Amino acid sequence: LNIVLTACGSLRVLLPAASLLQLMDVRQVCCEFLQSQLHPTNCLGIRAFADLHTCTQLLGQAHAYAEQHFTEVVQGEEFLGLSLQQVCSLISSDKLTVSTEEKVFEAMISWIKSDKPARLEHMPKLMEHVRLPLLSRDYLVQIVEEEALIKNNNTCKDFLIEAMKYHLLPADQRHLIKTDRTRPRTPISIPKVMIVVGGQAPKAIRSVECYDFQEDRWYQVADLPSRRCRAGIVSMAGRVYAVGGFNSSLRERTVDVYDGVRDQWSAVANMQERRSTLGAAVLADLLYAVGGFNGSIGLSTVEVYNYKINEWIYVASMNTRRSSVGVGVVDGKLYAVGGYDGASRQCLSTVEEYDPVSDQWCYVADMSTRRSGAGVGVLGGQLFAAGGHDGPLVRKSVEVYDPHTNAWRLVCDMNMCRRNAGVCAINGLLYVIGGDDGSCNLSSVEFYNPATDKWSLIPTNMSNGRSYAGASPLIIPPDTQYKKTRLIRVCGAYSPSHCLSFLSPSGVAVIDKPL
Repeated sequence: LNIVLTACGSLRVLLPAASLLQLMDVRQVCCEFLQSQLHPTNCLGIRAFADLHTCTQLLGQAHAYAEQHFTEVVQGEEFLGLSLQQVCSLISSDKLTVSTEEKVFEAMISWIKSDKPARLEHMPKLMEHVRLPLLSRDYLVQIVEEEALIKNNNTCKDFLIEAMKYHLLPADQRHLIKTDRTRPRTPISIPKVMIVVGGQAPKAIRSVECYDFQEDRWYQVADLPSRRCRAGIVSMAGRVYAVGGFNSSLRERTVDVYDGVRDQWSAVANMQERRSTLGAAVLADLLYAVGGFNGSIGLSTVEVYNYKINEWIYVASMNTRRSSVGVGVVDGKLYAVGGYDGASRQCLSTVEEYDPVSDQWCYVADMSTRRSGAGVGVLGGQLFAAGGHDGPLVRKSVEVYDPHTNAWRLVCDMNMCRRNAGVCAINGLLYVIGGDDGSCNLSSVEFYNPATDKWSLIPTNMSNGRSYAGASPLIIPPDTQYKKTRLIRVCGAYSPSHCLSFLSPSGVAVIDKPL
């Protein structure tokens, strides 16, 4: 079946017309397409559109998407335009995915302040759904109690008192207070894959592959736009960023971003400097590019990317030049671990901590040994440094830093010596991906379980050995557009925040459905 439809306007016309003409296949494919385009900036609009046209399945999918991506959704204009009933429906959900209840409180305050004269009276109704007892005592005292909107509303102050009383109880007695506000949220588990980007095999490559934990298999996704190894790879706001790196001839300052829903890469603003073998991490919704090598010297400079305004700026430089540096974020601080300084021609055991509030770097406890090209990751509020090398010696030892004690301790060795490996933490386990052992690139992946202090190899290797690849967790819905058997090809421009009006007035949608 090959159906060609001419739409006078957009999907706003196409889908209702399909319903009116009883073209249920066309209606279904339209809904599937909209589902594949769900994004934090448009999911609430798609939800409203689905509700208007009684697209029950799409309505449920859009609502679930908004719950799962709440932190990003509330930063958009669609959230601020919701009605009181719609906001209450969203923030009252047990399935809301938030790292802390702070996100819900802050979203509620933002919604009120966006139209304060009209919305101030709704404060008590909204506060019913914010689970204040689940906030930390410090946050309640320093932020909630000091919020003017709370101070000036007696009903809201009652909710705050309830939360304070909850915290005054011994931990083993808090279960005695049973209200909707003391019930922890239980978000639906979102399936994740592990994405491995680029690398050296033996030269810089474009290949990107994902590991499906449930099916124990690797599969290819869209290649990088150009060859890239030695890049910083991070996940931020539902997308994966490939920052800087080396293309086998030049150090890069370009940045490419992967959208797992559309299986597409796109470019964003370049960094200020060329950097390869840099460290990259996300802290407070900002992407930090730390140190690296520009082709001539190792770098101590650090720059920060704000995806909301697509801009890089410098922040304070480290005390030491560091290429092949590993970075991680623990308790609101950024750590730069080991590396190579280029001046002394020695690998480093030193570690620096960055405080974004004071914009200052300071040294913390050294590692037990020098490590350049170590795999650095964060698990359980602690910083792991796995493998790396000191000159020709490639290590399989692993040590862990506890910021509260400012001390490193050794844990179980990896199964293999590895340097220049990718690292990411998923589901309470720390994965170390590929790298090289000093003689060849590795295709194996192993993971550390802190409960057993044991490293294990995953059953299936990557398709190729890769060193200098980056890895990150990524949510890719199982029915994303590029995996579908049905496709919609559209003549017209597309913007993720305007997905309901992507056809030109004379646009043509071609719907291919296999028999």
